Amino acid sequence: MIRKGARNLITDVEGLLVGQAEDLTARTGVTVLLAQSPFMAVVDLRGGAPGTFDVAGEAPLVTEVDAIVLAGGSAFGLEAAVGVQAWLKEHGRGFEIAPGAPRVPIVRGAILFDLTNGGKKDWREPPYRALGQVAAEKASAEFKLGNAGAGFGAMAGRYKGGIGSASSIGDDGLTIGALAAVNAVGSPVIPGSDVFWAFALEQDGEFGGRKPQGSLAAGLDLPPDMKGATRLHANTTIAAVATDAILSREELERVAIMAADGFARALRPAHTPFDGDLLFALSTAKHALKDSRPVEIMRLGHMAADCLARAIARGVYEAESLGGAKSYRDTFA
Repeated sequence: MIRKGARNLITDVEGLLVGQAEDLTARTGVTVLLAQSPFMAVVDLRGGAPGTFDVAGEAPLVTEVDAIVLAGGSAFGLEAAVGVQAWLKEHGRGFEIAPGAPRVPIVRGAILFDLTNGGKKDWREPPYRALGQVAAEKASAEFKLGNAGAGFGAMAGRYKGGIGSASSIGDDGLTIGALAAVNAVGSPVIPGSDVFWAFALEQDGEFGGRKPQGSLAAGLDLPPDMKGATRLHANTTIAAVATDAILSREELERVAIMAADGFARALRPAHTPFDGDLLFALSTAKHALKDSRPVEIMRLGHMAADCLARAIARGVYEAESLGGAKSYRDTFA
């Protein structure tokens, strides 16, 4: 029996904190995932148009990271990770290179494209470094879903996208959490209906409780301007899944690979040439596995994929209409 956590957020994984900051005029934002101590993290990249910060820098020397940053702004948003690094250094966090040398905060990041959402982007200085620092400062166990952080200006197919999160707890107490900034080409909703593709995974009506009536439509429900330049390479769902299980790096990599199936369980199509779908997987290493390790890794990966799909649906369900982007709930009011 799998149940959701007390908050139904990624912060149900003990020790994790999430901070968010937005620029309402620019219609963009930043989400930061921190922990009380460094954690092991890996990345699984599936989309054809990614944007990342220090992801290729995963070296054997550095086995743990201090923060994961999700940001809007396309390439401009990569500076959010620099702001988070500055905040971490100020608070004495980071990898100790040598005695007497400054600690080096290890930050991984990913960005999504929200530059054509109608916000005012005529900045002289992009806001992302400052937003990263504010988001880190605001990190807590509770945080807003929908129009918040990296999901503030996002789109999801025909609908307003947003930040989503969910958690799952197994019978043995092992916890999985997911966090997603949903800005996909693919639709989160079954064509011709108000039912989320992830409906079979929903817990306690967390994204509306709608169920299909009759057979499911098999076609694609792409945005009407899909052939226009405004949507070309302009989409990405960036996400993180977390567990408190004590895992090796190779085991965590397998969990990440399996968890990435959550994109396809909630969005159709997924991993397209126009998306930069990317997933960070992390472990806070609090609880030992009790049974056969390969079986437990399989179970954790499956739980993580389902949890990610729920987080994606929640991000769209909780989003509010913004400018010309109409929300799911306003569409089906």
